[in-house]
Amino acid sequence: MNRHHWWRDAVIYQVYVRSFLDSTGDGIGDLAGVRAGLPYLRKLGVDGIWLSPFYPSPQHDHGYDVADYRDVDPVYGDLDEFDRLVVSAHRLGIRVLLDIVPNHCSSEHPWFREALAAAPGSPERARFHFADGSGPDGGEPPNNWHAMFGGPAWTRVTEADGRPGQWYLHMFTPEQPDWNWRNLEVAGEFDRVLRFWLDRGVDGFRIDVAAGLFKHPGLPDSPDPEADARTRDSVNPLAWNQPEVHDVWRHWRAVCEEYTARDGRERLLVGEVSVPSAREHAKYVRPDELHQAFFFDLLGAPWDADAFRKVISEAMQDIAGTGSTVTWVLNNHDQVRTVTRYGEPAEGSGLGAARARAAALLMLALPGAAYIYQGEELGLPEVVDLPDDVLTDPIFRRTGSRARIRDGCRVPLPWSGQASPFGFTSGDEGAKPWLPQPDYFAEYATHRALADTRSSWHLYRDGLQLRSALHQLGEGTLRWLDTQPGVLAFARGDDLVCAVNFGTAPVPAPVPGTPLLASGPCPPGELPGSTAAWWIDGS
Repeated sequence: MNRHHWWRDAVIYQVYVRSFLDSTGDGIGDLAGVRAGLPYLRKLGVDGIWLSPFYPSPQHDHGYDVADYRDVDPVYGDLDEFDRLVVSAHRLGIRVLLDIVPNHCSSEHPWFREALAAAPGSPERARFHFADGSGPDGGEPPNNWHAMFGGPAWTRVTEADGRPGQWYLHMFTPEQPDWNWRNLEVAGEFDRVLRFWLDRGVDGFRIDVAAGLFKHPGLPDSPDPEADARTRDSVNPLAWNQPEVHDVWRHWRAVCEEYTARDGRERLLVGEVSVPSAREHAKYVRPDELHQAFFFDLLGAPWDADAFRKVISEAMQDIAGTGSTVTWVLNNHDQVRTVTRYGEPAEGSGLGAARARAAALLMLALPGAAYIYQGEELGLPEVVDLPDDVLTDPIFRRTGSRARIRDGCRVPLPWSGQASPFGFTSGDEGAKPWLPQPDYFAEYATHRALADTRSSWHLYRDGLQLRSALHQLGEGTLRWLDTQPGVLAFARGDDLVCAVNFGTAPVPAPVPGTPLLASGPCPPGELPGSTAAWWIDGS
């Protein structure tokens, strides 16, 4: 393998900046806190970090409503602190990816405020999707689309003369107006944004809503207008995955290649791509488009051997067939944490943890790249009992429902101690994290995890070390092995096997007496239920 293409088998750690580590004592994580945590991430063994948005923002969606794409919100630091973070990360061999949000901005972005002040049909409004309403007085939205976070996807504005006027499109919240990418000014502005951060030394970008950007030019009614809100996913075929979006990624890839040609340091584009199939997904990672796109099907698969085998096989066939590698994920800042997602309360509290450990080793054994969400390496469960008055997710605000809200996976990390704030904030003893941490976080604090060789942290660290040391892992192919029902097993090369028991029966070791990396104590010839292991032929 050409090691210049570092991203093909990289393991990237997602840092949700607001919840990672607070250096100022205000209860909100910041860039200086990320910099202080870099040695911890180096010890874990990741290749890079992806930083959630830290740009100036009114925080209606915690930074995914961007008011200025070329600065740092004061709550997180400033550009000088960002520059120090990049330098420190590079010294430790850790690459830095930024989260960029090209589908929509904040309603406080200067261009949107200009659009509100301008007249219908003006160049300022052409940067967004403004349209006259339907019905005799224009009092109904231009079409029947619904926003992903609940409610209609359109908001009516009051014109300068005080009368009700046009409507603007927002596929998430009214505070996040969608850009009109058919307007060349928008494309030019994002070209400048990319170059601003590339000039500051970043190693690439995670692209939010990468299948968005373009809407059907006629903005027609949808045959299933509530699909996005019902599924909480980008499934409206008129609002997402339009063919013109691929031209944007070809251009962005060319920009990255330009910087790589200057210094030989390859920049990465990884997209958040929600599309109907692995075949559609593959179109985004063709050789001249995105380097990677998150493959969410594994994250969404039920805990079942056949289901896992199906999604892995489809990804290897359709995505790896483009010449790219699959980008595996089990969690991120929008999903219920893995321990809780895999758990079944009737079976006991330890089942979700055992399955999460097994899934982690499985992911690290698969060909391609992998992304780890902060706290997964600690085995953190979802915080499911946050009181209503602390919830900040706009989904809760717009729907009134707690179903699939995202605050529970964003609770600040525990670092040390027996009580909140668990070392997260450096402020006074009474300082409160922006979301409350439960008492049981003491069991998962980083200082305890590092001291306990049986912890999930050591499982991740050992898996990452083996992945780095063994040439069979990372990029390449896999070969499925015949197994008993409820067991998934595949070979990497000629002398390495990954086996996952999705049931409860012991799994015979394929090579008796070979070294075993398992999720907890295990006899040398078998695996306990819901545990993954790698067997390595030492001969």
